[in-house]
Order: sequence, then C-alpha cells, then structure tokens
Amino acid sequence: MFEKVLVANRGEIAVRVMRACEELGVDTVAVYSEADKNAGHARYADEAYNVGPARAADSYLDGEAIVEAGEKAGADAVHPGYGFLAENADFAARVEDSEMVWVGPSSESMELLGEKTSARKEMATADVPTVPGTDDPVESADEIREFAEEAGYPVAIKAEGGGGGRGLKVVENEEEIEDQFESAQREGEAYFDNSSVFVEKYLESPRHIEVQIIADHHGNVRHIGERDCSLQRRHQKVIEEGPSPALTDDLRAEIQEAARRGADAADYYNAGTFEFLVEDAERSDDGLLGEGSDFYFLEVNTRIQVEHTVSEELTGIDIVKQQIRVAADEELPFAQDDVVLDGHAMEFRINAENAANEFSPATGELETYDPPGGIGVRLDDALRQGDSIGGDYDSMIAKLIVWGQDREECLARSRRALAEFGIEGITTVIPFHRLMLGDEAFVAGEHTTNYLDEELDPERIDEAQEKWGPAETTSESDDEEVTERDFVVEVNGKRFEVNLEERGAPPIPASGGGGGNTQQLNSAGPSGGGDGGGSSGSTSTAEGEQVTADMQGTILNVNVDEGDEVAAGDVLCVLEAMKMENDVVASRGGEVVEVTATEGESVDMGDVLVVLD
Repeated sequence: MFEKVLVANRGEIAVRVMRACEELGVDTVAVYSEADKNAGHARYADEAYNVGPARAADSYLDGEAIVEAGEKAGADAVHPGYGFLAENADFAARVEDSEMVWVGPSSESMELLGEKTSARKEMATADVPTVPGTDDPVESADEIREFAEEAGYPVAIKAEGGGGGRGLKVVENEEEIEDQFESAQREGEAYFDNSSVFVEKYLESPRHIEVQIIADHHGNVRHIGERDCSLQRRHQKVIEEGPSPALTDDLRAEIQEAARRGADAADYYNAGTFEFLVEDAERSDDGLLGEGSDFYFLEVNTRIQVEHTVSEELTGIDIVKQQIRVAADEELPFAQDDVVLDGHAMEFRINAENAANEFSPATGELETYDPPGGIGVRLDDALRQGDSIGGDYDSMIAKLIVWGQDREECLARSRRALAEFGIEGITTVIPFHRLMLGDEAFVAGEHTTNYLDEELDPERIDEAQEKWGPAETTSESDDEEVTERDFVVEVNGKRFEVNLEERGAPPIPASGGGGGNTQQLNSAGPSGGGDGGGSSGSTSTAEGEQVTADMQGTILNVNVDEGDEVAAGDVLCVLEAMKMENDVVASRGGEVVEVTATEGESVDMGDVLVVLD
C-alpha cells in the first residue's frame, strides 16, 4: 500500500478521496490555486501545495506543476478525482513516467476509450451496440449535412474528448449545422484540448443508464450494478439513482454484461463507467423497458464518477478504496456473485445555481450551512459555514445521497432530508430537487433525458423557488474581547496555518474559499457577489456604453472587432462560467469602439468586455 497520495483536484471529490486514504492509513497531499488557499480540501489534507493562480488552466490543469508538487511532497501515487485532468491521457502518462503511480486506468486505455470514435470502434469489436454515427471525426459542415441527410434529423455533434454534455450540440435542421459545428469544436478545445468532433443520430427520448466497473491488474472485471441518470438538464445530470426504475431484470442484466464485456475487451483496469442510452419504446405490462428495447453504448468515463456514491450505498463497496488498492497492485477481494444490490439510493447535486433563472450560477457566502442527517442520509462536501462560492470553478456545494429499503422509502427520506437542509446566503437548487420529489413523472419513474428541457413547465420551477428558496437575512456580530485569528502562510509554496489570539480586536470575516476567521496574507480569494443572473451588464458613460461581465468566468470566443456595427441582441462574445457557455449580447445597436475581452482570458464580475458608441 502507498504511504502518501497526492489528490490532483479540489472541493468535495478531493476530500472524498482523502477520507478513503485516511481510512487506509495513507497520508494525503492537496494542491490548490490562489483562489483556494483557504478551501476545504486544502484544510483537510496532511499537507498542501500552491500550483498557480485562480484560473484553472494555470493551476488545476497545469500537469507539470502538479507533478512537481507531488515530487516535492514525496508522494508515491496521484489520484485525479473527476474533472480537470482526470481523463487527460497525457497527464496520466506524465504521472506514469514519474516515480509516482497513477490511480486509474493506463494512459493507453484512457486514450483509446476517452476519444469517442476510437471507443465506438473498440465496443463494436466486443459486440456492444453503438448509436449509428461516424466512426471517424468529421472535418467540415458538409460531412455533417451528408450524414444528416442519410440518418435524418436531429443529429448530435459531439466533441471527441467530451463528456457531461460539454461539447455536445443537437442539430434540428440544416440551418443550424454551421454554428453548432463551430460551437462543439470550440467547447472541445476549451474543455478537452481537442477540437475534433463526430456525428451521431440523436435519440430524442432515451433513458440514460450507466454501469459502474472496477477491474484489477490480475484479470478480474466486476460490474457494481447500474445507475439511472435520465433526469438531466442540457445533458448535465441532476439527480442520479439506482437501480433504474425503468428496466426489467433481463434488460438490466444484458446491459451490465455488455459493460463488463466491453471493459474486458479493452483490457481496462481500475474504476470506470460504461454509459448507455436505452430507447424509450417497448415496455412490458408493468411499464418497464424490457425485451425488444434497444440500448446503445454512449461513452466510457475513465475515472471515478460524481454519482459513484449511489453504487456505494447499494453495495457497501467503497469504490475509491478499491481504486487505490488496485493501483497498489492488489487483487479485488470480491467475486461478481458477491455484488448484491440492497435497497434504493439517490444522489442530489446541491449546486449553487438558480433553477428559476435557467439554472444560472450563483456566488456568495454560506451564511448558514446546516446539512441534514439521520438514518440513510450521507453528505459529501468540502465546505463549511462562512465559506464562499466564487465563479472560478464548478458550482457544486455538496452531494446529498439518500438510501432506502425501496424506492418509495428513498423518495420519502429524500423529501425529509432536503427539507432539513438549511442554506442561506446563496441560491441553490434545493427548491428544484424538492419540486422533483413531488413531480408525478419523476416519482413514477417515467422521465427521460428530455423531460426537464422539453416537458416540465418552467412556471413550476419558479413557484418552487419562491416557496422553498432562502429568505433574505441579515446578521450582526458583536465584537469580542478575545479574537482568534487563523492565518494562512506559504513557505516555498507549501501551505501552513498559524493560529493567534488577539485581544480587543474585531473578528475578521471569512474570505476566499475558507471557513472560520481565516485571513490570507498574500493573495485575495474569489470575489463574492449575488446570483449569476446573466453573462453581461451595461453602463453608459461619456465614452459610450460599457458591456460588462455579470459573473466571473473565461472568455471562450470574441465575435466582434473595433469598428463593427451591431444590433440589439447580437452576441458580442461567449463567456464560460461554471462549465456553462453564456452569450454576452448587445442591449442596443451601435458601433464597437473598443474590445477589451480576449479569448482565453479570465474575467471578474464587472470587468468591461466591449464598449459601444
């Protein structure tokens, strides 16, 4: 077993991995950006190292800096979590070439299965059905037109290295092809450093079913049941559950065996998820999808998944521990027949988003953070009361996982847990989750991947937000005679905490991503602010109208140059914030007299992007 593991991630998943390491008797190393000096994962780790500025591309996506931090710390393994570099085969190879062990599949497997076209070919050799599509990347909009004319609309343009809905664009007609082709390429380049895209027939109302796989270096491949991730918005999962309420036992077994067969054929080891789409067509007398229903391979996630917790609650298997043990060349301690699913589990992503405003990202401070508890309730998080949510990274606050003896009890327990969850100071999706737990289609298990985007009445979301959203609160704090101050200092890039008592001084408010009275000595944390209700604002000055950013983010694309004439509603640039593209539009017509936005640049709320005359 390893002695020290570096976790190349942040937030909730970093703490999740560190907890597994602690139970295994393994020391942990965190990496953090300037914006995260006081963040929960940096506080939790045995030691932590600064790897760069707030911008992810200069810190959490800097593979060289992360490997250097591991070598400096004397780590003997690297766990990537999910997101950032977790599915980056080049980073995995960099770790493999170091003296540290990569906790994941080999870089060769990641490259083979991480690229959608090569994964499709590999699954075909294992007799795993795939969605009709191109087996190689497309180079032009004309190729997409040719495919669509043959397969019929709609079609899906997908980034070859994509996942989680990023780099996926649905084309309803020929007129949309050019713009969606460019958008998919842009997102692929921005998120996965790969602008290649391919095309598939778009399935309009499928169920999204995924199978958890774990395999060791000794030829043992196990599946750990399936999860239903059909409740999605813009292809982003919202609520995950297991087992699927829509499958017959025969179809469930068929999909699970296809996943195991695909992993075996690809010589895959460590944890991974094989994802499938099941056409919502043939149903048995009891309303389940069974014999005659088609299912298709979608993709492989060559890492731990956000929703791995559902499978853990159903089986009692700690998947992260098994990842670490497999990486340490241990053999899996259980046979396939030992994997028994008990009860029903759901995971709710508690995101800082305003569901009533197109799920726009929200920022602010957790003035109140009072999570639920009780039997069957698990919470994975890295934040504490007083911490701040900025706009530099994703919007996840926590993951609430609920288990029940059956789906009915799981639903009832979930209603109770979400009602108990107290968060103030920032808008979250908790009201939306509570709405879904009373929604007829969801409760009946009849929803498909397009239910939220196409069928749910948006007014119901507004009503839920008004009913269950946080009330406006103000808080007052009295000065105390003795103030305890936690200072964070860095020595040669390594993080240390220093605790001091000061008499007769006012308390220092929390800043950055930290909790308690923590002060940064040499870097500012992310700015706070209110809900992210849009991507731009405007201010009239003598020089013209300044179009500003309404949230922190990264400029993905600039569509205008100085001297251009624009009309109201024209897209001036595209701002990515918390994994979502936001169009920055002109509120009126005029001439572009100045462009300050630059592609790839990180911007803060209020920064001027374009000036119109």
